[in-house]
Amino acid sequence: MKRFLLPDLGEGLAESEIVEWHVQVGDQVELDQVVLTVETAKAVVEVPSPCSGKVISRHGEEGDVVNIGALLLEIEEVNENASASSNQAEPMKQNADAATVVGNVSHQTHQVNVDDFWIGGANNHMEQSPVTAMPSARLLAKKLGVNLDKVDGTGPNGLIIDNDIYHEAGRQQPGTELLKGARRTMAATMTESHHAVAAVTITEEASLANWSSDEDISARLIKAVVYACKQEPALNAWFDADTMTRCVHRNVNIGIAVDSEHGLYVPVLKNADDFSTEGVRRWLDETVEGIRTRKIGREQLQNATITLSNFGAIAGIYATPVVSPPQVAIVGAGRIIEKVVMKDGQPITIKAMPLSITFDHRACTGGEAARFTKKLVWHLESRYQV
Repeated sequence: MKRFLLPDLGEGLAESEIVEWHVQVGDQVELDQVVLTVETAKAVVEVPSPCSGKVISRHGEEGDVVNIGALLLEIEEVNENASASSNQAEPMKQNADAATVVGNVSHQTHQVNVDDFWIGGANNHMEQSPVTAMPSARLLAKKLGVNLDKVDGTGPNGLIIDNDIYHEAGRQQPGTELLKGARRTMAATMTESHHAVAAVTITEEASLANWSSDEDISARLIKAVVYACKQEPALNAWFDADTMTRCVHRNVNIGIAVDSEHGLYVPVLKNADDFSTEGVRRWLDETVEGIRTRKIGREQLQNATITLSNFGAIAGIYATPVVSPPQVAIVGAGRIIEKVVMKDGQPITIKAMPLSITFDHRACTGGEAARFTKKLVWHLESRYQV
């Protein structure tokens, strides 16, 4: 019997959300056949089977968050000829056959001896308990007021994991929700930014008097950010506070904040300066569709050098956008407004785009941020040429 555990999908990620199962109990599977899709904090990953055989049991449901080393499948291999008696004579055989398989993301594996983590286990000096639960699950249960005796564990051999606690808490307290996928990543990123970035926001407005009626707003913004980065590269950079080093980038990789029902995603348009307006629009359409269907790869969410948030497409005039380390800046575009201005001594109405640029004052001076903003506005106000 092959026991298939959730593998380490790389980048130090400790957990994944089950997005979709592709096999049922009783199905015959082939080696490397995709058996489930999971979503980590970085991307959606298809996970293959470690062997050929028959699915005997399946653990975890779609929407569950499972930890590395959690049991996913038990598979009876096609060439399995060992008798039940020989299995009993070799009690350690199952542990030796426990499989962790990594899909197209990483070749690392992470072996977890679950017994070592049980409260009351042989290597633990804490008080014995009839309930088997991960230490993190016990702490979470105490925090949420959950009685462990009433919790059904979904981990190996009934081990109680964090998701079981959230599930029980949701039954006790309507509205309790476990943050998953992109929402979980957003929470961690925002916390890091709050504690690590010396954030300052500068605001400005760009007159759109020279725009045609069919301008592609997103493409214009992206082109303007590229231009501003080329003119004032200090904001197209990464900063490492531990080593007090700054890396100013030549290429402009723009992270585009995209709101979805699954949470906030920030896919990256790499080498944005190489794209035409039509190319930008095509990339945006394809990327948004990938996010909608949850088929966006991890590599599409990495290595942004600056971020753009067009929050005004929904609502809002000005904001204080949050910088995502190691980046040092983010550009926010608010809702286009009409305003009255004086021209040749006469009041006229024009459309204007509010802009909010947040920068990390540890890595950028106020002058650099102001010059960047000035170039950004100049480009947006010009008559655009492809």
